[in-house]
Amino acid sequence: MTNVAVVILNFNGEKLLPQFLPSVLAYSGQAKIIVVDNCSTDGSVSLLKKSFPQIELILFKKNLGYCGGYNAALAEINSEIVVLLNSDVEVTMDWLQSPLQLLESQSNIVAVQPKILSYHHKNKFEYAGAAGGFIDTMGYPFCRGRIFKTLETDEGQFNDQAEIFWASGACLFIKKEKYVAVGGLDEDFFAHMEEIDLCWRLHRAGYSVYFDGNSTVYHVGGGTLTTGSPRKVYFNFKNGLSLLLKNLPANELVYKMPFRIILDWVAALDFLFHGLGGSCLAVLKAHASFFSGLANDLKKRKSWKKLGFAVSQGKILKKLIIVDYFLQGRTTYTEIKNPR
Repeated sequence: MTNVAVVILNFNGEKLLPQFLPSVLAYSGQAKIIVVDNCSTDGSVSLLKKSFPQIELILFKKNLGYCGGYNAALAEINSEIVVLLNSDVEVTMDWLQSPLQLLESQSNIVAVQPKILSYHHKNKFEYAGAAGGFIDTMGYPFCRGRIFKTLETDEGQFNDQAEIFWASGACLFIKKEKYVAVGGLDEDFFAHMEEIDLCWRLHRAGYSVYFDGNSTVYHVGGGTLTTGSPRKVYFNFKNGLSLLLKNLPANELVYKMPFRIILDWVAALDFLFHGLGGSCLAVLKAHASFFSGLANDLKKRKSWKKLGFAVSQGKILKKLIIVDYFLQGRTTYTEIKNPR
């Protein structure tokens, strides 16, 4: 087996670790298991030292967040391939085998995601990744098996290996050298869409990202963008704009950015119309934060310009998914890709 490290970022996971870490230890063969503690304030570290002495432990003196935590941890890890794994994921027998073989089969394939099903409803795809992610022409993300809040039942329709646009950070196999080469995770994202941004840069650099349906994991998640979570609305809208600004070629950016901003305002009005004032306000705060950080995003755009901006045809859906889903009633990936 290639030199592999399974890296789990932990923050106050005293209850999750005993539930999910045993499956990782049981089914990961010779891979190194590394838990990175992001300055937990509960009994996580004591638990790990006492109950799981076989794992490697990296301790941070302050909470670096999801992106910062992984960036700092990978700087200390020498493995050729790393698997970023959420602490609330149950893995299955041979979960590593097929994705690793896929990564090793072609030098151009640098990131792979397994099939991600719901831990609580194991016949359903899970929100955060499902059977591999894509974006539409305005940067709205969706997955095979999950369009907005609609989660498909797993009936074997995605038991394949397929090129995708983005792989979920809940369980991400990636060649460490390429992760570092394109700049790692953007620490300004804090939460939501950071893996989409990373994968977009991988595509810009000429690499491929794949889904592997021969491997399955079960994710608890928290996933859906619930109406009662303005904080999620804030990050999704703020990071959605940053995603476009940093990665779109200039000839597309000049018209897509204004159009996306208008669509965001329409969404804010819809939140308000449906009595979701907190979510409406979150959109406005997201825009204010985006514009205040404009210079920083432009600096990143300039620094990553060397990657190029071209992304081959077929990677980005050339239409608006919100039209298909909300106006035309197409709620599955198959219906959207192959409308009748």
